[in-house]
Parts: sequence; structure tokens; C-alpha cells
Amino acid sequence: MKALIAMSGGVDSSVAAWLMKNKGYECIGATMRLFDNEEAGISCDRTCCSLDDAEDARYVCNNVGIRHYVFNFRADFRKQVIDRFIHCYEEGGTPNPCIDCNRFLKFDRLYERAKLLDCDVIVTGHYAQIERRGSRWILKKAADESKDQSYVLYTMTQEQLAHTQFPLGGLHKTQTREIAERQGFINAKKHDSQDICFVPDGDYSAAIRRFTGKEYPPGDFVDAQGNVLGRHKGIISYTIGQRKGLGLALPAPMYVLEKNVRENKVILGKNEDLFRRELEAEDFNWIAYEEPPAELHVKARIRYNQKEQPAVVTPAGRTRIHLVFDEPQRAITPGQAVVLYDGDVVVGGGTII
Repeated sequence: MKALIAMSGGVDSSVAAWLMKNKGYECIGATMRLFDNEEAGISCDRTCCSLDDAEDARYVCNNVGIRHYVFNFRADFRKQVIDRFIHCYEEGGTPNPCIDCNRFLKFDRLYERAKLLDCDVIVTGHYAQIERRGSRWILKKAADESKDQSYVLYTMTQEQLAHTQFPLGGLHKTQTREIAERQGFINAKKHDSQDICFVPDGDYSAAIRRFTGKEYPPGDFVDAQGNVLGRHKGIISYTIGQRKGLGLALPAPMYVLEKNVRENKVILGKNEDLFRRELEAEDFNWIAYEEPPAELHVKARIRYNQKEQPAVVTPAGRTRIHLVFDEPQRAITPGQAVVLYDGDVVVGGGTII
């Protein structure tokens, strides 16, 4: 059996490669060249796309005794991740580019490359688990829930799940580092990447301006009644629920409730105005069901680190849902993902609209 290992240069993918080799697979390490920080004039060593990361991956492959390739997917990354990120902000949403990277790069372009290399499976260092139940492949949370990454994997298809392995899914992070240290991996104590690779300084609006070469015009901050409260710096600079960085002197704290792109207005209000019970989501991928029931009680997560909340989901066609939470949720944000769970099983997920 032959496995293509997606190797970012971090400790997780390195240990995944070692585990697969020890399971008897013929392994090939593959590093995707997606984006160089140097292209943006930013120096940062805590991302997943630096030149040093590729060298770390190559070093580990030499240590493990497997081949290592570097695939240039920059054009795909620009189109499928960066451009989608920009478009979402321009339309008033707040995107999650890591989901798009998994969907269009790791489990699409790299998956295609694995087929060309006659690999039976693709392997990543994600903390999640895949299991066969009856006629379906199921995506489950990781054993280490503090590191669980199932939220960013909800787009996976049955074919992809059938040909993917997550060797770290049953491990805790401390165990992963212990294996790396025992094997003498150069990245055993390497920090996990904390930022979006193409925005390593965290300044999203500056990155969008840099990529597009465009200026986004200032407009009005208004309250729910339309009263002008001040001027904003461009609609891409704000997200739902934001309080800091508004640059306003107000008698009481106010938060971003909504972004009106057509009128170039940012609507502000009180914290309590951010809570609501319902949402709609599109581009929904059902993992646990071929044909979902007419109504389903689930637990739902509307952001990566949020604790799941009980809700009822109603399908509205094959790729759209209506979701009603038992209790109001704060800052339900268009562009973010809503992922549904039944215990530790991922029911499915989609994009909030």
C-alpha cells in the first residue's frame, strides 16, 4: 500500500509520516508550495508556508527514509483560497480560509496528485478520525478534543474519506511530541502555526488592500435607527461582534451588528442585539447521511473554538439548511461555517449566509 503524506514541516505531519511508515506503507512526503511570506514583505516563522518549513519537511523525510516532493500549487491557492477570502470580505462576510485550503488544496489538488503517483491513500496530520459505519464513511472528532480539527474538515466527500487517513486522530498532542522527540525530529518542539499563512501579522484589511491594490472607501457608522455615529475606514476592516478598533468615542460600548455593503454602512448596536436563534446555511455537505431526515436534533458549532450548542436542523433542499438553536447565540456571522455534530460524529457543515 502506498501513501502520500501532506507535510507542512510541522511536528504533526512529521509524526503522521513516521506512523504510516511503521504501519508498512510505502510513503511519499509532499509539501505544497502555496504562498511565500516574502512575497508580501512579511517575515514570520509561525506560519505553514515558509521556506524553512519545506526544509524541515525534507529533513524529516530523510530521517524517516522516504521520498520528498514539493508541489507548486501557488496559482490554485491564489484562486481558491486568497481570492475567495477577499471576495467574502468584500461582500460583507468573514471567511475561514483554512476550510477552503482543506477543500480545494489538500483534498482536491493534492488528492489528484496522489492518484497520479498511484497512492492508495492521502495522509495529513489533522486531529480527527475516520470510521466506516455500514455503507458510509464517518468523520469523527479527535480523541484529544482540545486539538480537534473536525470543524475544518466538514467538506470531505465519501470518496475522499475512503482514501484518507488521519494517524493522529487517536493521539493527544503530548503523545505526538513525545514520538517526535524520541525519533529526533528537528521540529519536535516547533510551535504550532497560529495565523493564516498569507496574513501572518493578523492585519486582514491591510492584506486585502495589498493583494487587490484597491482602496476601500470610508463610510458611515450608523445605529439601528440610521443615526450617523461616525466614519469607518472601509467595510472590509470590520466583522460581526467587533467592539475594539472602531475609533469612536461613544457614551457606551457598541458592537458591529451588520455590514451593509450596498450602502457602505456599518451598523452598530448593543451587545444584546448580537444574539439570535436562527440561521441559514448554504453549500451544505452531509457526511453522516445520504438522505438526511426532515428534522434532526443536533449540536452545532458556529466558530472553530466554540462549544457546541443544541439545535434543530431542517434541510431546505440538498445543499441548504435552516437551523434553530435552543438558546440565542452571539454574533452569528455570514461567511463562517456552521458544523453539526451528533456526539463525536460530524453530521455535516455549510457556510452561514
